[in-house]
Amino acid sequence: MKQVETVVVIVGAGPAGIAISACLNRLSIPNIVLEREECYASMWRKKAYDRLKLHLAKNFCELPYMPFPVSAPTFVPKDMFVEYLHDYVYNFNVSPLCQRSVESASYDKVVKKWMVNARNGVSGLVEEYVAEFLVVATGENSQGFIPSVVGLDGFKGCVMHSSQYENGKKFEGQNVLVVGAGNSGMEIAYDLCNWGARTSIVVRSHVHVLSKEIVQLGMHLLKYISTPLVDKIVLMLSNLVYGDVGKYGIKRPTQGPFFLKRETGRSPVIDVGTISKIKTGDIKVMEAIKSIEGDQIKFVDCQEQQFDAIVFATGFRSTVHYWLKDEGGLFNEKGMPKRRRPNHWKGEEDQGIYCVGFASAGLFGISNDAKNIANHISLQILGRN
Repeated sequence: MKQVETVVVIVGAGPAGIAISACLNRLSIPNIVLEREECYASMWRKKAYDRLKLHLAKNFCELPYMPFPVSAPTFVPKDMFVEYLHDYVYNFNVSPLCQRSVESASYDKVVKKWMVNARNGVSGLVEEYVAEFLVVATGENSQGFIPSVVGLDGFKGCVMHSSQYENGKKFEGQNVLVVGAGNSGMEIAYDLCNWGARTSIVVRSHVHVLSKEIVQLGMHLLKYISTPLVDKIVLMLSNLVYGDVGKYGIKRPTQGPFFLKRETGRSPVIDVGTISKIKTGDIKVMEAIKSIEGDQIKFVDCQEQQFDAIVFATGFRSTVHYWLKDEGGLFNEKGMPKRRRPNHWKGEEDQGIYCVGFASAGLFGISNDAKNIANHISLQILGRN
């Protein structure tokens, strides 16, 4: 078995993995980034739908030590963000080892080092990486989740997760059901409608609907006033812009959007035009699915309709427990941090384990966590010398 020693092993080469590697490189701390896919940032490069833009203004989406160009639009489109990531990797000399699928990572208490086994997707051989520190950067969006639905296995049409959706071109003229009314679900429904699909969306949870401008204003106000007051302001503006969305089947939570984001990580829906399509009836709002028979879908309110395709925008799951054998006090049973912010990114001090990309705080949170982790590792190293 090939064995490689380094100071830090980073598992995952999405924005979180490359951000922490860049921060470590700036401090001249040797590190190796292992990525299961054939390229870094595979979620953005291969699994993001075409019309996707960053939902927050660019100043909230920058990775450490590299702002977006002044010429970049306020809300950066997917292709431009991928280009930004390419420049970031080049500028900070980040060199992920791709097609390395980590099968296990365990802490050896005798030598006080992490033993990480990864299968090389090209050679088929298992490689062992030995390091003082381990950074889990696979993130909370590691694997698409499709819920169990009675009869789904027998559905005659197309079934996909939102991570497989590119655009609605091939669905023109078809009846398509989007399941999930978060940002991805709402945006995919809008895209399908624009491509001429007869679009419906299942809205099960209560959601806040805000415009990008309202969110941007709210994030600015949070620097100066309390969260409850900011929530009151943005909800007042939302009511002025959208009116009573409850009569269209979209119910608002009782707690404010920024409070929910801070306490639960749950983001408000940032409207891209979907609400106007719902108001005109171009997009139908449906209740939860009860069961599926052939191409007929039954809903809990007793409605029944034929569909040609289902897109599940039902979120993702962490996969750390598939391979991480010693969680070092860092992760709970769902593969998410045990500790609340701001200390969610570090495990037990004596095991040198960290995580980045698990704070439900987007790219802004990734940037902060990456800098915190790199500085903490640097202090640990200095303390030993």
